Amino acid sequence: MAYDSFILHSKYPPSGDQPEAIARLIQGVQNAATHQTLQGVTGSGKTFTMANIIHRLKKPTLILAHNKTLASQLYSEMKAFFPNNAVEYFVSYYDYYQPEVYIPGSDRFIRKDSAINEQLERLRLSTTKSLVERRDTIVVASVSAIYGLGDPADYRAIQIPLTVGAMVDKEELVSRLYALQYTQCQKTIERATFRVDGNVVDIFPADSEYKAIRVILGNQTVERLQWMDPILGKALEDIQHYRVSPKTLYAASRSQLLAARESIQLELEKRIQALTAESRLTEASRLFERTMHDLDMMRDFGYCSGMENYASYLNKRDVELPPTTLLDYLPKDGLLFIDESHVMIPQISAMYKSDQSRKETLIDYGFRLPSAQHNRPIMFSEFEKLKPQTIFVSATPGAYELKRSGNHVVEQIIRPTGLLDPVIDIRPLATQVDDLIGEIQNRIQVDERVLVTTLTKRSAESLEQHLKTLGIKVGYIHSDVKTSDRVEIIDSLRRGDIDVLIGINLLREGLDIPEASLIAIFDADHAGFLRSKQALIQIIGRAARNVNGLAVLYADKVTPAMQQAIAESNGRRERQIAYNQIHSITPASSKRKISSEVTPLQPAYETSFCRNLTELCQRITALEGQLLLVSAERDRGAIDDIRQQLDSLYRQFIFI
Repeated sequence: MAYDSFILHSKYPPSGDQPEAIARLIQGVQNAATHQTLQGVTGSGKTFTMANIIHRLKKPTLILAHNKTLASQLYSEMKAFFPNNAVEYFVSYYDYYQPEVYIPGSDRFIRKDSAINEQLERLRLSTTKSLVERRDTIVVASVSAIYGLGDPADYRAIQIPLTVGAMVDKEELVSRLYALQYTQCQKTIERATFRVDGNVVDIFPADSEYKAIRVILGNQTVERLQWMDPILGKALEDIQHYRVSPKTLYAASRSQLLAARESIQLELEKRIQALTAESRLTEASRLFERTMHDLDMMRDFGYCSGMENYASYLNKRDVELPPTTLLDYLPKDGLLFIDESHVMIPQISAMYKSDQSRKETLIDYGFRLPSAQHNRPIMFSEFEKLKPQTIFVSATPGAYELKRSGNHVVEQIIRPTGLLDPVIDIRPLATQVDDLIGEIQNRIQVDERVLVTTLTKRSAESLEQHLKTLGIKVGYIHSDVKTSDRVEIIDSLRRGDIDVLIGINLLREGLDIPEASLIAIFDADHAGFLRSKQALIQIIGRAARNVNGLAVLYADKVTPAMQQAIAESNGRRERQIAYNQIHSITPASSKRKISSEVTPLQPAYETSFCRNLTELCQRITALEGQLLLVSAERDRGAIDDIRQQLDSLYRQFIFI
C-alpha cells in the first residue's frame, strides 16, 4: 500500500493570519526557498499553520523541539490532526542517562549509567521504520535527531521483506531473525521475539505496539501473512506485505560484526603500542580489558553495551564524513520545521563541542579507543548541509534565522480567538512585592492565575515563603524539577490547587496556561539575557492566552530591551484591535484540556501512582505481569481491561 497523502482532521478552517501565512510559506517551498521563518505570536496557532502546510505539500516532515515537554505537546497535537498518518516521536530513550566521564584531577571514572525506556525505544524504532517505508510520515524529535544512528542503507538491507507468494526458506528466516537480535521463545508475548511451530513462524516486531505477525510457510514460499494477537495467539486479519525491522538501530549483520571486530582489534593493538611507548601502562591495561570485553560480547551475543562507540566500523563510513543521523532517514525532498528556533539553533550548535570535550578525556586516559570520537552529534556546519528545506518557527526568531530567511519572513499576529497581546504596565521596584500581593488577591477573587518570574533562585524561594505565610497557595518551578513533576505543577496551577506559580527561566517558551491572566516580571530593568528583548517578549506572551491578560514589569528605569519589547507588543495589540473591529470579533480566552484530568482513557491510578517515569515503568511492568496471568486463562474481558489500562499508560510516555 502506498502512503503518500496527509489527511488533516480539524473542526475549524484556518483563520486570522493563518491563511496568508500558510499560502506564503507554501509558495516559498514551491519556489525552492531554502529557509523561511514563521514569526507568530503566542496563541496564534503556529502548530495548526504547520499542520496545514504539511497537509498541502504532502512532504515527509521532521519537527524539531528543544525539550521533551514541547516535543510531547507537538506530538499530541499532530497525532490529533493526522490520526490516519504515521506521526512519530523520536527523543532520547533513557529514563535517566549519565554518560561516561573521567575526571583526571580526582582520578574518578563515572561509568555510563542509564535505563532504557522500552516504550520510547519502540517509538524510535517505529520512527525509522515509517521513514524508510512510507512518505506520509511526520516525526516530532528532540536534539536526539542530530546524534549518530545506524546507516539507513544498512537498515533497509537488514530488514526482512515478507510477501505472500514470495520464496522464503524457514531456516534462513530464523537465521535472519537472529541477526536482527530477535529472541526465539515458546510464546511471542514480548517485542523482538519469535516462535516457530512447524511451518508457522510468529514474530512480534520490535516496533509494534500490540500486534504480531504470523507467517505461514509452505513449499518454500509464504502462503499467508496475518496480523495476530500475541497474547491469545489469534489471527486478526490477512495482509500481503510486511518488513521486519531490527531490534536496535545499531543492529549489524554477522559479516559486518566479524569485519568490525577485526578492525577494532587492529586499532586496539596500535593504541596499546602507543600508550606503552609513553609508559602509560595503567591506561594501556585499562583499554585492553574494556575493549576485549566488548569484542567478546559482540562475538557471543552480536551486541555490546556502548555499541555506538564502534559505529565508524559498523557503518564503514569515511571518518571525514558526518555520522548518519535521523536527518539521513528523512527523504531529500522532505521538510524541516524548527520550533522555538531561537532556543533550538543555539542548542544544536553546542552539542558537538561538549560531546568531543568529554570523549577526548575518555580516550586520553584509556577508557575508549580514539575511534569513539566518531560516535558524535553532527557539527552545526554539517547540520546546515544535511537539512532539507527549512521553516523556522518562533515568536522571537534570532539573528541567524532572520539572516538565513532574508525576505521570507512571514508574520502571524492575529489570533483565531481574537485575543490581544496583554496590556503592559511598568511599576516601581520598591513596592513590587506589596503590589504583587494586591494583584494576586484580585485574581483569586475572579478565579484567575498568576505567573511570577524572578532573576535568582534565592529571590524566588524567598518570595514563595513570604506568600505562603500570607496563606496564598503558591508553587515554585526551577531547573531541578523533573519534567513529569513540572507538568503536574503546571496542571495544579490550572486546576486551582495553587493560584501562583513562581519561576526563573522556565516561564517562557511553550507554557500554555489559559487561566493565567497576570504575568509579573520582577527586576525587569536588569541587564542580561533573562531580561533581553527576546526574553521579555516570550515572558509577556504567557499572559496572551487570557482575555484579561496583563503584564506588569517592575522597574525603576526603562531599558532599551524593555522599550523594544513593549513597542513590539503594543504595535501588535493595535493591529489585533483593528482586525477585531473590522471583523466584529469579540476576544475569548483560549481553552485547553488539562493533561492530567481523569478520563475514561486515563484512570485515576495514573495521577495517584505515576508521577514520574520510574513509577510509570513499575506500573506497566506490574500490569504486563497480570496480562500474562490472565492470558493463560484466556479471559478475554480481563485481557481487554488490562490492555486498555496499558494503552493509557503507554500514552503517558510522550508527556514525560
